[in-house]
Amino acid sequence: MEKGKGLMVDSRRWAVDFSDNSSSNSTRDIPDPPGFTRASQDQDDSTLSRQKKDAESNWKAQKAWEVAQAPLKNLFMMGFMMWMAGSTVHLFSIGITFSALWQPISALQGVGKVFEPYKDSKVDLLGPKLLFIALNLGGLALGVWKLNTLGLLPTHISDWVSSLPPAQEVEFSGGGISLR
Repeated sequence: MEKGKGLMVDSRRWAVDFSDNSSSNSTRDIPDPPGFTRASQDQDDSTLSRQKKDAESNWKAQKAWEVAQAPLKNLFMMGFMMWMAGSTVHLFSIGITFSALWQPISALQGVGKVFEPYKDSKVDLLGPKLLFIALNLGGLALGVWKLNTLGLLPTHISDWVSSLPPAQEVEFSGGGISLR
């Protein structure tokens, strides 16, 4: 016998046809196992897809709240940096103050872009957006407060009218402690 000739087998004999020819109801002849019906499988698929959409909506809402609370960390960091810069006018304190003013302004301009990935019909973004805006307005107020402590805000009449003398700072001394 030649090598390989004894292994020739009709390929159609071992082939299995998995195509569904609807002419025969052979699948209908076999009963479903106990506890399984085809209608419940379709219902389970729709329930599963609904649960998946609900889980995605919950995830988007959670992430939107996390993004909305992010400026709070920035507020504490900026406050600490402003405190470390001191209350004298020099390059470092002006740079930190400018940064404290610029970051909230640029964040407020891009509120729509920040929350764009979390937009969904089931997710209410009004609360996270309002929190984001409020925290950034707090950061802006912190920057304005620093400008005031540096004396760079025009708060006296003499700052606006050049013919008036500047306001006199009164300083009291009390046992080594300066009270303004």
